[in-house]
Amino acid sequence: MLSVIITKIQNHNTSYILLSKLHYKLSPSLTILLSFIIIIIIGTALLHTTWATETGSISFIDALFTATSAVCVTGLTVVDTGSFFTTFGKIVILCLIQVGGLGVMTISVGLFRWMGRNITYKQRSIMQNLFANGPTEHIFDLVKSVLFFTAMVELVGAGILILFWIQEFPIRKAIFYGIFHAVSAFCNAGFSFFPDSFVRYQGNIILNVTVCALIIVGGIGFPVLYDLKLFIKNKRSEIKYRLSINTITVLITTSILIGIGTLLFAISEKDLLLNNQNFQLKQLLIPLFQSITARTAGFNTVDIGSLRDSTLFLLILLMFIGASPGSCGGGIKTTTAAIIVCLGINRIRSNKRVNLFKKSVPQECIDRSTSIVLLAIFFIVLVLFMVLLDSNPTLDVQNGRRFLQILFETVSAFGTVGLSMGITSSLSPWSKSWIILMMIIGRVGILTFAYSVLGNNTKNGLVYSEEKLMVG
Repeated sequence: MLSVIITKIQNHNTSYILLSKLHYKLSPSLTILLSFIIIIIIGTALLHTTWATETGSISFIDALFTATSAVCVTGLTVVDTGSFFTTFGKIVILCLIQVGGLGVMTISVGLFRWMGRNITYKQRSIMQNLFANGPTEHIFDLVKSVLFFTAMVELVGAGILILFWIQEFPIRKAIFYGIFHAVSAFCNAGFSFFPDSFVRYQGNIILNVTVCALIIVGGIGFPVLYDLKLFIKNKRSEIKYRLSINTITVLITTSILIGIGTLLFAISEKDLLLNNQNFQLKQLLIPLFQSITARTAGFNTVDIGSLRDSTLFLLILLMFIGASPGSCGGGIKTTTAAIIVCLGINRIRSNKRVNLFKKSVPQECIDRSTSIVLLAIFFIVLVLFMVLLDSNPTLDVQNGRRFLQILFETVSAFGTVGLSMGITSSLSPWSKSWIILMMIIGRVGILTFAYSVLGNNTKNGLVYSEEKLMVG
């Protein structure tokens, strides 16, 4: 008996050593990707159990799609979350959203430090990748701030929503609804228990403002929130603390996108908003809400499928840009969009350098931004073509808008937004598989996914004699 126990301990130690060596050899990018995939697999297994659904069954592809959408904080759904899943299933989705929003490594590093274990250099590298080259020397302070701030914001948001829904639902239901939607909004997940999302509350200022605030705070990025915290903390000190260029760029770009998105949505959908001659609050709340939610969250207060093509194109552009680096959202990110715009302006002016707020942007950032945009377009075109290639389309085509519907769905998955023209449940298993891939790419980051698959070994390559090409 003793020999059996010793043998099991030795086997356990051997397995632990092998796993440790494997973890050490994995690149930070591949580690991030695998961590999300593992959580998706666990979530799929839990949602596929008989306890998770009211009917006691769900197809594997639908369970996988839902788990991926939750972990990647996207919000695209193939079934009605509120009526299809049991309380157990909804709690599983809530946990997947929370873990996916914060990131598996963020939670694990926080737990390691809570247990008194030191953070290794490998973990610092992974956290730096997650938080877009955040301050590695204060990485634990950043992680601690992320966890604490997330808990506080979600509690406040949940409290407001509970007080709002307690007038409509029984207290236990109101509490569950408040917590779920607060977490879903802060993590920019877009999951809702209502089949029409928040269309029924399109004119309610309390719900609209609360959800919008949660979306914005969760979408501007944890490094920005950490920088703002240090700025406020050191505001009265003798040493003047200045916000980083990243924080300033994120705040200004986010404000511009919200403002322009609101204005253009209102102009494009003036017939929808001005159907009543008397001014109503919802005429302002609808374009503001959709401008904010379109870049990352996925809630909606209007029927997306009924919007005009010009409005849908606007939403596609906002979804493509997405949230900010180090946040819960996807897309190419606000800073990337800002750099690309500044690059174009400086090239038109024949300036070789790209300057932002009296600071020169390193060439590495410019090259990285260009690569992100090109890879994003490549993957969107690839997935779009693969879904269009579906030999047996079963989509609910509206007025010949199949191409627009699929493009909208694909970009929504890449931006981890979750808005849809109503075709998600009609997608075939082939199409769902490609949308699942797109959601994963959008959540882990386009470059992180590319590095995890192709590696990140920088090579200078061979240098030959130059010869010009005719371009333009």
